[in-house]
Amino acid sequence: MSETAQKVISGDIRAAARLISNIDNGLTGVRDILRELYPHTGNAYVIGITGAPGVGKSTLVDRLIENLRKRKKTVGVIAIDPTSPFSGGAILGDRIRMQRHSNDKEVFIRSLATRGHFGGLTLSTRGAIDVMDAMGKDYIIVETVGVGQDEVDIVKKAHTTVIVLTPGMGDDIQAIKAGILEAGDIFVINKADRAGVEKAMTDLMVMLDMGMNNGDDMKWHPPVIKTVAPEGKGIEEVITEIERHRSFIIQKRGNINPRRTESGAREELLEMIKGRIMEEVIGRLEKDDAFNVAVESIRSGEKDPYTASDEILSSHFL
Repeated sequence: MSETAQKVISGDIRAAARLISNIDNGLTGVRDILRELYPHTGNAYVIGITGAPGVGKSTLVDRLIENLRKRKKTVGVIAIDPTSPFSGGAILGDRIRMQRHSNDKEVFIRSLATRGHFGGLTLSTRGAIDVMDAMGKDYIIVETVGVGQDEVDIVKKAHTTVIVLTPGMGDDIQAIKAGILEAGDIFVINKADRAGVEKAMTDLMVMLDMGMNNGDDMKWHPPVIKTVAPEGKGIEEVITEIERHRSFIIQKRGNINPRRTESGAREELLEMIKGRIMEEVIGRLEKDDAFNVAVESIRSGEKDPYTASDEILSSHFL
């Protein structure tokens, strides 16, 4: 086993931080280390926190960390931040909000930039989760970038997905769109000290009840919880519901590791294959003279990008 893998398994934060950076930057050799770490994964419980920008996800995560640490649980946090238009890195707003946990050796917070990837996550998220899992973290919280209705990718990564809403922002209407209702295991109405919270809660519960009218008693019924994250109100209830959902998963599936199910293993394998195909194909195309010729032809106005892309693909793959 490599020295890096040994250090990560022993809980070395610096080694883990460097490895996650290397994963995010796509450096060669990281796949070999992830192969070594893989047998040591599958034990952490992954919580996804998602919702539109401005609903208070980071403050909620900060309070969840506090609550879990009071329970003597170790915590890893992956905060997906918008990409800086200048450096291409993450804009570290989330880590600033969680700064008070920086001196806690049992809390490891890492920001990743979306780098143009849609769905609220980044292509490096799976690898970062595996690193923190191999470190022995009890819980891994993944906070998505907050792109709104499209961020359902987190459902594939998390055991429990928490959808955060606020009253007065039209989130009751947003929840109807794009399968958000189906994506959430727990719904949190944050900033519950605002006007309109009761209406937002009632509307959301009605919509959830409509989705439950299928006679399936074994289906999870998502709870709706009111919180005021800056004051810590409602956080205990959120943790309680997360634990209840965890018990539900174990009762229904037998364990918490989705890789032990056919659908989980299939999804992960397809994701790995897609990632490798993208890396290989784009890498080869960018080194191909035909690609550079096509770029110049588009720049000069001789060709449109549709024709140029069709020609390159047909010459290589079709």
